[in-house]
Amino acid sequence: MIKIVEVGPRDGLQNEKTILSTEDKFQFISSLSDTGLKTIEVTSFVKAPSIPQMADATELFTRVKNEISNKGISFPCLVPNLKGYETAKSLGVKEIAIFTATSDSFARKNINASVEESFERMREVSQEAKKDGILVRGYISTAFGCPYEGVMDVTKLINVTKKLFELGVYEVSIGDTIGVAVPKQVRNYLKDLKKEFPVEKLAMHFHDTRGMAPTNIYVSLEEGITTFDSSAGGLGGCPYAKGATGNVATEDLWYLLHSEGLETGVDIQKLSEASKFILEKLNRSSESKFLRAYLNTGKV
Repeated sequence: MIKIVEVGPRDGLQNEKTILSTEDKFQFISSLSDTGLKTIEVTSFVKAPSIPQMADATELFTRVKNEISNKGISFPCLVPNLKGYETAKSLGVKEIAIFTATSDSFARKNINASVEESFERMREVSQEAKKDGILVRGYISTAFGCPYEGVMDVTKLINVTKKLFELGVYEVSIGDTIGVAVPKQVRNYLKDLKKEFPVEKLAMHFHDTRGMAPTNIYVSLEEGITTFDSSAGGLGGCPYAKGATGNVATEDLWYLLHSEGLETGVDIQKLSEASKFILEKLNRSSESKFLRAYLNTGKV
């Protein structure tokens, strides 16, 4: 069984220009919760001026907790600092995500801090989460390349991954934030990572900017990765990288996995309906080639 971490409601929507109502976001998450997905990232507890799309985090998570939390699904939330963590904890969030990058230039643009400074913030959060029994997942941006510094050395990626595990995260998501990774690079980096860390504690987070995400996922599967982040309908992008499109679409990931005979537990019809709903609310088309074909033909 391959685990899909659905990041559309958070990583996807926070990078869309349109700011949706809380009701629309909730309906989107509710629809996703009926698809068979077992992990759906809900929101991010950040300052509203920084990411206005996430300004309703408290209201949205409260609705999710009260109305659809009985389905055996994990609903993690991103927290950037101790204040965000305290808010998440007070609402009953059971799993959080913390994040950093391999590139100082990207980190400063993204969170106004160097990579090392980001660890100072994350250390505070992870220490509190450990005491409170809250699960912590780690994200690494610009693992393969940065819009400001170019190709990133695998040594930096290994060092950052090691520091995240030292903080107590249960899993590290390796992010190709701007979609520049190619299969040879992915294979080589994973081979180096596996020398240092258990492969079952690594996840991959690909963007499909240059159409390489499905191929990179296939290579990752060959290297033993069984957890992948994806975004329903291919929502999202990167505000700090001009032209960067969204995360690999969950539908495209599903099609690749099922073509290889790998199970996900996801109902593609229900997933496509959820994506169609949110795309209509955003008044935009999907980046997913599979979803466009499926909605046009009704056939897998």
